[in-house]
Amino acid sequence: MAVLELLTERAPRNYLLRVEAPVRDSDPYGIDLQLALYVCYELHYRGFAGVDPGWEWNPGLLYLRSHLENAFLSTVQRDVGPISAEDTADAEMERLAMEPVDGSGPSYHLRDIGTWEQMQEYFVHRSLYHLKEGDPHAWAIPRLTGHSKAAFVAVEFDEFGGGRGDHVHQQLFADLMVAAGLDASYLGYIDAVPAESLAVVNLMSLFGLHREHRGAAIGHFASTEITSPPGSRRLVDALERLGAPDTCTRFYREHVEADAVHEQVVRTDVVGDLVGREPALDRDVVFGIRAHELVESRLAYQLMKNWTNGRSSLRRPLS
Repeated sequence: MAVLELLTERAPRNYLLRVEAPVRDSDPYGIDLQLALYVCYELHYRGFAGVDPGWEWNPGLLYLRSHLENAFLSTVQRDVGPISAEDTADAEMERLAMEPVDGSGPSYHLRDIGTWEQMQEYFVHRSLYHLKEGDPHAWAIPRLTGHSKAAFVAVEFDEFGGGRGDHVHQQLFADLMVAAGLDASYLGYIDAVPAESLAVVNLMSLFGLHREHRGAAIGHFASTEITSPPGSRRLVDALERLGAPDTCTRFYREHVEADAVHEQVVRTDVVGDLVGREPALDRDVVFGIRAHELVESRLAYQLMKNWTNGRSSLRRPLS
């Protein structure tokens, strides 16, 4: 892969060398594009051991990243579809808050009939985000002002443990991974998860790293916080049914309690204040919500398709 090979070299400092790759020939949702994009974004987070930090803002690599982003984003926009003037952020959030009577998907499956091995796989898929939980959305902080900014930071403060390192959600998930007998190292399973898992995190990074997508970033954040409590509740039930270590249950129990409070803050104080200040961002917030649903639905389909057919949902099975 062009990006992985490139990062073994020293980043050029004194001249522009455009990094070219056949992006048009790649599936925007496929593993090649999503892994390349994930690696590019990771340079803005913790980077990679032995990789020249100069690659983070190297214009040649950013040139390639922009093509990767455009391919991914344009496909997400196509699949989300048009957003009409009647599709407001408030209406979208109200829709999200209404749980279906007969739901389906990974959390329902795990709650009712899922195995411990499938639960472990679920942890692996989610490790790409939860071991950096809060970080992708934090890019939105400098793009907000006033009350929405203050409320957003208040929610993020809880994500980062309320000032206590052992309560940081990233650490709680690392503890969960250890208790579940899994590798808790950051990016430990990047070569095991499918493209759908990478796309879930890439979408957050794309929105967060571009000021023009701040409305979508907040919509994505709102969708995450609103849908988290019921999904986490089902996972608590699943873990209790399976007799999982309490450390595993603790992570999801924390999200049941904390995110239920966050939902109201996000709906009223973050989104409400942002749209009140910048009405033109209303449709962008809606897009962020629907884009979050789209990539999550694609991942859910991947998991359920494999689990119902008795197969591993990972590219590299655990056993």
